[in-house]
Amino acid sequence: MSQQEHINYNRIAEAIEYIQTNFKQQPNLDEVAAKVHLSPFHFQRLFTDWAGVSPKKFLQYTSVQYAKNILKDKQASLFDAAFETGLSGTGRLHDLFIKIEGMTPGEFKNGGDNLFINYSYAETPFGNILVASTPKGICYMAFADDEQQAFADLKLYFPKAHFKQMLDIIQQNALYIFTHDWSKLHQIKLHLKGTEFQLKVWETLLKIPMGQLATYGTIATQIKKPNASRAVGTAIGSNPVAFLIPCHRVIQSTGTFGGYMWGPVRKTAIIGWEAAKTQL
Repeated sequence: MSQQEHINYNRIAEAIEYIQTNFKQQPNLDEVAAKVHLSPFHFQRLFTDWAGVSPKKFLQYTSVQYAKNILKDKQASLFDAAFETGLSGTGRLHDLFIKIEGMTPGEFKNGGDNLFINYSYAETPFGNILVASTPKGICYMAFADDEQQAFADLKLYFPKAHFKQMLDIIQQNALYIFTHDWSKLHQIKLHLKGTEFQLKVWETLLKIPMGQLATYGTIATQIKKPNASRAVGTAIGSNPVAFLIPCHRVIQSTGTFGGYMWGPVRKTAIIGWEAAKTQL
């Protein structure tokens, strides 16, 4: 590490410590930059290069993580969490949770206690599948070789939600993907919970055309994190919506298909089926 790199590292470390210590005051970019004796513009660029996220995003992550810890205490209200985190109100906390966690703070606090989920089973060319939805969109889809186990996994994902076995229009639209040209489907709504990084990876997967493949490195580059292939792989492995979010289209750089949450044989079959469909 050169002397300048060492200086830069120390500045970023000091900035991170300052944000983590003072996040309840919600310091702005100018305040943090002044603490490390840099212009806001230079500090923004330097911090983003070193930390992988902007100072504002880092502050948001720190705030939401703290709020999550407070909300785990069942005695804490959303107002308490917002106040203790230094946010202007529950609306600001709500916005941050939606942006970073993909769900509301109330949903996080209650483990889905106020969430009403419809679910059903359907046959696909690759076996039985469980699909679940909220009024906002598809929240879960998994191949269900064992229906009881599949439903148990769904309940584990949303431990306090209210479940009803019912096929609704949101699920029907999603299941059309197995019988229609998916590029011509109307946009299917998704209701996902995950970190911003996971959501960004899953969004990128949706852009892989049917019949085509991408590598973990390609996805990392597309989300502007070229050195994050391993983290991309972890996010892909956490995909809660089988097939619809096409994690099966991501393979290793060597050309090996690699693992798949619902089995490597099924992944190979899906890739072959999609390739044949696009050649018709």
